[in-house]
Amino acid sequence: MRETVDEAGERPPATGSAPTGPAPGKGSPTRRRTASMADVARVAGVSSQTVSRVSNGFPGVNEETRRQVLAAMKDLGYRPNSAARALKRGEFRTIGVITFTLSTTGNVRTLEAIATSAAQEGYAVTLLPVAVPTQDEVRGAFSRLGELAIDAAIVIMEVHLLDEARLSLPPHVKVVVADSDAGDRYSVVDTDQAGGTRDAVNHLLGLGHRTVWHLAGPGDSYAAQRRTDAWRAALEKEGRVPPPLVRGDWSAESGYRAGLRIAEQADCTAVFAANDQMALGLLRALHERGRRVPEDVSVVGFDDIAEAGSFQPPLTTVHQDFAEVGRRCVAGVLHQMRQSGPEHGTTLVPTRLVLRESTAPPPG
Repeated sequence: MRETVDEAGERPPATGSAPTGPAPGKGSPTRRRTASMADVARVAGVSSQTVSRVSNGFPGVNEETRRQVLAAMKDLGYRPNSAARALKRGEFRTIGVITFTLSTTGNVRTLEAIATSAAQEGYAVTLLPVAVPTQDEVRGAFSRLGELAIDAAIVIMEVHLLDEARLSLPPHVKVVVADSDAGDRYSVVDTDQAGGTRDAVNHLLGLGHRTVWHLAGPGDSYAAQRRTDAWRAALEKEGRVPPPLVRGDWSAESGYRAGLRIAEQADCTAVFAANDQMALGLLRALHERGRRVPEDVSVVGFDDIAEAGSFQPPLTTVHQDFAEVGRRCVAGVLHQMRQSGPEHGTTLVPTRLVLRESTAPPPG
């Protein structure tokens, strides 16, 4: 006879059967039968289907009903059998996320948005951090995907590794890549880096600045490279000569060091920084060298971090919608799971320029 398993992973008792285990009596301990979904439904006064929806975190359950069910679970000591539930459904309701660093604003906010969006869909997130962004480390992380109880994966791939011919994702895993140029091989979700950069450069040129300096991110970053390319293209389109490129590493300290060099350039009246943290360091360096912002030098950042409006002066910057990037990453892997097939191409999430007080026409 085939044994059935309900949605919460419980094996229903046979009709008319008594609880398993020795009967209480002299010389034998009293054993309490493990609570079932049916027990919870009876105590809460709801259907087993409602208990299942609450147990799995599905939306659409009245809040008062949800509280009643949770209270009944607590009183009875009910714990859903997630392994049996996964076996029955053929899915684990878990998404793996591979990321290289949690030290950058973009990665942290993208990961937060992915976790939030996944939870809203009833999925958990398993994080697979890669200590060093090398091919061997990445291959090891991809190999672990096949060993974990996950249904799909999101890769926050800031550095140039997926373009290596020897490196590929497991073919059986549904994958979406964030922040990458791999749209011809995988499904990619990214911010419109080029569009945001053009808006920043054109804003500064529109104020009357003859050219715009660029404080770029690290050379191995996709985002930094796209912003650098777009900065140069925007200037050349207007017939302006791009000044020498100055690089940082995304940190405020690197922005400060680069800013000391930029501050010595008497002809510099406008700077586009590739992120807000480097812009913060740049503002400090300009202040220490007696270059006023925006009276002498205008500064535009990228990201629109929560503190950007509290800089001195408040920073004009390009806003990235990290919440939308995370939502589309989750929606992308769920779509692949439900359509049973891989997808390729890049989805761009629009940016917008947030005007504050760090930009003005050039002096004179």
